[in-house]
Amino acid sequence: MPLAVYVLGLSVFALGTSEFMITGLLPGMATDLGVSIPDTGLLISAFAIGMVVGAPLLAAGTLRLPRRTTLLTLLAVFGVSHVVGALAQGYALLFATRVVSAFACAGFWAVGAATTISLVSAHRRGRALAVLVGGLTVANIVGVPAGTFIGQHAGWRAAFWAVAVLTLVAAAGVLAFVPATRAGTDAPRLRTELQLYRRPRVWLALGVIALCQAMIFAAFSYLAPLLTETFGLPSAWVPGVLALFGVGALIGITVGGKLADARPFATLYGSVGLALLALLVLAVTRDAAVGVIAIVVFGAAGFAANPALNVRTYAVAGDAPTLVGASTTSAFNVGNTAGPWLGGLAIDAGLGFPSVAWVGAALAVATLAALTLTAVVQRADDAKRVPVSV
Repeated sequence: MPLAVYVLGLSVFALGTSEFMITGLLPGMATDLGVSIPDTGLLISAFAIGMVVGAPLLAAGTLRLPRRTTLLTLLAVFGVSHVVGALAQGYALLFATRVVSAFACAGFWAVGAATTISLVSAHRRGRALAVLVGGLTVANIVGVPAGTFIGQHAGWRAAFWAVAVLTLVAAAGVLAFVPATRAGTDAPRLRTELQLYRRPRVWLALGVIALCQAMIFAAFSYLAPLLTETFGLPSAWVPGVLALFGVGALIGITVGGKLADARPFATLYGSVGLALLALLVLAVTRDAAVGVIAIVVFGAAGFAANPALNVRTYAVAGDAPTLVGASTTSAFNVGNTAGPWLGGLAIDAGLGFPSVAWVGAALAVATLAALTLTAVVQRADDAKRVPVSV
């Protein structure tokens, strides 16, 4: 695996730390800025929406630019937005910096994924993308708890400064190890890449991504109250259990990356099916030990699907590697947004915290149904390409 792929994974670690650490900083930020916690929580929504919108826009806008230059520019914007955010004295300016940083993050994901697959042979794309997405997984295990710890002891602004420094380190790595590319006659053209959206199989692949990600985040977003209110664990245990979820996710994405290239459909069926079983256990059990084991399995199974989801989308994208990277980024963040919202609806309806596991299970069934439809469409398309012997 080229060193540049690991450097891009390091960059994603910095981006992912910023994206998710806000959750642990909400109380301090609300007090410091003089706004309510729900209003502060909109900073998370602003980032997610910025990711959904920003990925295709930036991918299209930077299509003819050298990839390394684009990556460095996006990291610079991301880092500067955190410096401005750390210095912001008002909520409005901080909100604006989150939108700007989300756009830069989305653009980096799109261009970074296209760069990653260009650095390896076709049969190693799954492993390479697993390294890239692994940066996000490690961010959840290490970066987010560290950012929360810094915020609790030195203030939320210190956590923003830490992300800015980490982004600078990532930019130095990209400059040193990611090969330079030049825009030439062989550079991708927007008109060519836009043909991507005329392919039904692409929309099916993106739909599977959104459903699978919604399955994960419908339950993951509410694991803390599920652990304390349903399983009766002390709140001090929550960070440890979430870390175990992260460890399971890291194991899952490592194994999934090794299987995705050779058997993407089998990997997806197996991982989503196992996640469905774990969610059903979470929905019905009240035993804390069984619940914790189910959470670890859920983390492993949910993230094992990630490399195969990416591989499948790139396989049907053909000659549109940049826009497909942007589209997958948007699809993942649609799931990140829809999952917690659906889980919240179940809780608000008075169904209790275990209901989020039932919501996740329903989304898992929907994912399997969409995956089956995708397989049927692919078989039909493949049959049309087979010449009929006379």
